[in-house]
Amino acid sequence: MTQWYEELFLNYAETYDKEKFTQGTIQETDFIEQELNYNKSKRILDIGCGTGRHAIELAKRGYQVTGIDLSESQLKRAEQKAKNENVVIDFQLLDARHLNFTHEFDLLIMLCEGAFSLMETDEMNFSILKNATHALKNDGKLIFTTLNALFPLYHSVKNFINNNLVEGQSHNNSFDLMTFRDHSALELTDDSGNKKTLNCNERYYAPSEITWLLKTLGYLNIDIYGGEIGNFKRGRTLTTDDFEMLVIAEI
Repeated sequence: MTQWYEELFLNYAETYDKEKFTQGTIQETDFIEQELNYNKSKRILDIGCGTGRHAIELAKRGYQVTGIDLSESQLKRAEQKAKNENVVIDFQLLDARHLNFTHEFDLLIMLCEGAFSLMETDEMNFSILKNATHALKNDGKLIFTTLNALFPLYHSVKNFINNNLVEGQSHNNSFDLMTFRDHSALELTDDSGNKKTLNCNERYYAPSEITWLLKTLGYLNIDIYGGEIGNFKRGRTLTTDDFEMLVIAEI
C-alpha cells in the first residue's frame, strides 16, 4: 500500500522547491555551520534530503554530505541541482526506517519533516531516530525539526481545524488528542499540473516525549527551541505558537 507521503513526492520536486516553507535554506545552513563550529572535516548525513537544498548548500560551503530520501523523483532533482552547482554529493535512495550506517557521521540533520513524524506508527518514527543515532559517531550531533504538539493542544480543537496550516492547502483536519496525530486532507497540484487530494497522517510530539525518546537512545545533551522557518537559533523559547520545534541533541 502506497502511503500518502510516497504519493506526495512522486511528481512534486519542482513545486516543492517553490513552497514557502523551503525558502529559509541559507539561514538554516548558516545555523548548521555554527553548530559544526565551521569544521569542514565533519561528515554530514541529511535524512529526508528531498531536493537537496540543505545538502547542496552545505556542499557548496565545502562540507562532505550524504543525502538520503525515499523519493526517487526528489533525488533526481537533487542530483540535477547538484550538477548545476558543480558540487559532489552522495545521494542515495534509502528508507530511513532501514539504514545500515554505523558510527560514520559527525552530524545528522532531518529538517522540515524530512522523515521523522511522517510515518504511520510511533514505532516507525522511533526506528528512524534509532537508525539515525546508530549512524552517528560517538561524539556526534543530531539536529532536526518536528511538529510541536503544544500548538494544537493549546489552541482549541475548533481553532486548529479552522486554521490554514499548510499555506491554505489543508482542510478537514482532525487532531486526535489520544494519539497526537493530525488526520487531514491535503490538496495540491503536482509538477504536471494534476490536482490531487491526499489523506495525511502526521504525528505531533510534546517536548517531554522527544526528550524521553532521545534519552532512551543515549543522548546526554538535549535542547529544544522554537523552530521558525529561516530563523533557526539557540535560545528561542518554544511556545504554544510554534508550529515546529527545533531539536539539538548530542551523544
